[in-house]
Amino acid sequence: MDGRRRNPYQLTDESPVYVISIAAQLSGLHPQTLRQYDRLGLVSPDRTAGRGRRYSARDIELLRTVQQLSQDEGINLAGIKRIIELENQVAALQQRVAELSAAVDGAAVAMQQREAQVHASYRRDLVPYQDVQQTGALVVWRPKPKRVTD
Repeated sequence: MDGRRRNPYQLTDESPVYVISIAAQLSGLHPQTLRQYDRLGLVSPDRTAGRGRRYSARDIELLRTVQQLSQDEGINLAGIKRIIELENQVAALQQRVAELSAAVDGAAVAMQQREAQVHASYRRDLVPYQDVQQTGALVVWRPKPKRVTD
């Protein structure tokens, strides 16, 4: 969180606000179908203190997806449940990859800062080594003649 307090009355896609009859109307399904999907674990709405179901906008969208997969694609409910589980797993993995990428980026910045500190700590009275260019010049070395000692 960014330190600011969230408005407790602000609605999000995950706010459980719809009773089962409204959720059924919004999704185009019968309330008994919603109860069955809840029992099967396809769509799990939040519960009130009195155990009443409360659906969010995200739940409604998931209900529509289940209906589309079942009716249009001909996928059975067990297959739909597996698809939903895999999609949730992919989303969680994508979130983890994003977190790890941010951590790697942070580590790279810290490493660059440390490297800059090391370079800044070099002694300035030292002369940097410069590689001497090789030339094609020929140097002849002639040793001095040996002196004869008597």
